[in-house]
Amino acid sequence: MPPKNDLMDADDRRLLNRIQSDFPVTAQPYRTIGQELGMSETEVIARVQRLKADGLIRRIGGNFSPEKLGFVSTLCAAKVPTDEVDRFAAIVNRYPGVTHNYLRENSYNVWFTFIAPSMAEIEANLAAIREATGVKAIMNLPATRVFKIRAKFDV
Repeated sequence: MPPKNDLMDADDRRLLNRIQSDFPVTAQPYRTIGQELGMSETEVIARVQRLKADGLIRRIGGNFSPEKLGFVSTLCAAKVPTDEVDRFAAIVNRYPGVTHNYLRENSYNVWFTFIAPSMAEIEANLAAIREATGVKAIMNLPATRVFKIRAKFDV
């Protein structure tokens, strides 16, 4: 296995391609993946840990339709001073309902998604974020129509 910070090898690429979708729902998913790829469970776990430590894997987790689970979701956009972006993102990321955030080239420069049992809970959390960060300009943009786009990257 390549040492930390070296370029990915062919097995890393095959592993990244494999874990992007149809992740096995089994007691030992990494063993299942290893069997498919001709690797041991230990090697798969070590590679995933290294790729995560190197920042190539951000998270591994399921994607669920919030509405089918009785939740609501929204997209939020905040107008954050450039020198406060890291602090703002750190505070926003403390909320378990925030799935991800990203920067955009716009006056509303930090965007994030929020999932919660109710819109009232999202509004209360946004009020708490405004208070904690001092950022008052946060738009709540609930979806009126949902489009699911599958993102899979051929590594």
